[in-house]
Amino acid sequence: MKIFANIGAILVMVAWGTSFLSSKVLMVNGGFTPVEVFIYRFVFAYILLLAFTCKKIRANNLHDEFLFLICGMCAGSIYFIAENYALELSSAGNVSLLVSISPIFITALMAFIYRFIPKPNVIIGSIIAFIGVACIIFSGDQELEFNPLGDMIALSAALSWAIYSIVVKSLTPIYSSLFISRKLFFYGVITAFPLLLIQDQPLKLWLLFDMQQPQYMLNFLFLGLFCSAFAYLVWNEAMKVLGAVKANNYLYMQPLVTMIAGYFILDEKIYFLGYLGCVLIIGGIIISEKIQSKSR
Repeated sequence: MKIFANIGAILVMVAWGTSFLSSKVLMVNGGFTPVEVFIYRFVFAYILLLAFTCKKIRANNLHDEFLFLICGMCAGSIYFIAENYALELSSAGNVSLLVSISPIFITALMAFIYRFIPKPNVIIGSIIAFIGVACIIFSGDQELEFNPLGDMIALSAALSWAIYSIVVKSLTPIYSSLFISRKLFFYGVITAFPLLLIQDQPLKLWLLFDMQQPQYMLNFLFLGLFCSAFAYLVWNEAMKVLGAVKANNYLYMQPLVTMIAGYFILDEKIYFLGYLGCVLIIGGIIISEKIQSKSR
């Protein structure tokens, strides 16, 4: 079972690592706003999963319903919106690096809440992988610039993902990954929808149905089907099997996948630091793989 969970986590990183390219097509070429892209893909994923879980709509109790609300905000609206606002205030390199701190936040929160000391291999592996992320991010023309407000917002995005990973841990033994993912999409959309209403730019939903420009619909389907419905479903199942700490160490692979996808799809160069980063990330994840079940 664990081998499939690890494979699933890697497939999710492939989806999320390449999602930036599809989002770029929609936002840069199509003029979609970040809030639009987020809401459209989550609505599509919600409707898709609802078709498979329509018999059960509500959680077992109000307490669990509130936890689903927290998950939807922390893994949906807060995370994506904070990340996008951070990109407007700080450099892409800063934001990418700070958002990558999520696994470190998760390990620290798990250690504090469940009163355990992380194994040395977990700490060392996480640090090595994080250094690898930094190598990839700053291997090109990215520069490290300090913008206190933008950097704090980026850190809040990383923290929100960490909170989601902790909260969902109490839901996975009770509910199926299908139900959890669907509720996450629902509350993610509900909490972000007010921002869609107040944005000062016209909606570009019609572009998705423009037969003269099929690239927008194709990229939207990739984001909604593969990067949202499939990815969150598999990710929640992987966390159920591997545990929050172990599963989230795979998040370090996202910049690696993005770099490789950029090389093959956008013909972007890979520099020496990029190759070094690949080695460090893979090595760090392998070292962290030895984490014991009691620290889950």
